[in-house]
Amino acid sequence: MPSPRSYRPILAALAGVAALALMDAFMKGASLAIGAYSAALLRSALGLCLIAPVWLAAGGGWPGRQALRLHLVRGVVSAFMALSFFFALTRLPIAETIAISFFAPILSLYLAAIILKERIRRSAIAAGLFGLAGTLVIVGGRIGRETLNDGAAAGLAAILFSALLYAYNLILARQQAQTAGPLEIASFHSGVGAAVLALGAPWLLALPDGETFLAIGAASLLTVCGAAVLGWAYAREEAQVLVPMEYSGFLWAALFGWLFFAETVTPTVLAGTALIVIGCAIATRRDAGAGSA
Repeated sequence: MPSPRSYRPILAALAGVAALALMDAFMKGASLAIGAYSAALLRSALGLCLIAPVWLAAGGGWPGRQALRLHLVRGVVSAFMALSFFFALTRLPIAETIAISFFAPILSLYLAAIILKERIRRSAIAAGLFGLAGTLVIVGGRIGRETLNDGAAAGLAAILFSALLYAYNLILARQQAQTAGPLEIASFHSGVGAAVLALGAPWLLALPDGETFLAIGAASLLTVCGAAVLGWAYAREEAQVLVPMEYSGFLWAALFGWLFFAETVTPTVLAGTALIVIGCAIATRRDAGAGSA
């Protein structure tokens, strides 16, 4: 039997995904109020203000060349990934938005084999297939019920673009975790993202009211915590084991969408969720054949 210690990265990844799902709910409200661009920029800027002092107080220093390169690349990728994702949230329900993006972890499993030279285990492939099947059930149920308008079509295009970036982002997270600590990762994640998005601020920035500012502040705190916890997890476990944990985000998204925005959960959503949970369970199994491909 695996030791409890071996499950800690998995549990940490699940906690990080839950924090980011709650962040999505806050950011949907903020994006509807002031636009996806302004909400994304302010979230990154506030996140930097929250995490950078903690990192520096803990003895953080300027990273080496390899770590800095990864920080910059991931920061740029994450900035556009977040912007397109938050735009999609303004056009689609939270649960469906996250569900459609779930083909990204599938793609990242194979990117991990190409870029990180990880051997893909059969259990990881099975977990990905269950997760993808669950996603297709959810999306198919929605398309079968509704005719897409222009807003929904734009949302679908945005989330597909975001998911492509997310697949690469997951690989960068694994590489980043090998060269830097969680606090440094979280600091540069927010800082680089804010710097990239700030380029358009003179023309696009809209200032929030008090309630929206508090929502963005909560989202910033959740982003920092989620990024730090996921950074810790990816430093201790292979990407192909942790990537399927991303599917658990749908469970939280469905709950938060219902609580915050009265978004309904249909039978097809529940069926798809069951498949996703099965995929997560398969991914955590470590049997005697775990090293085979």
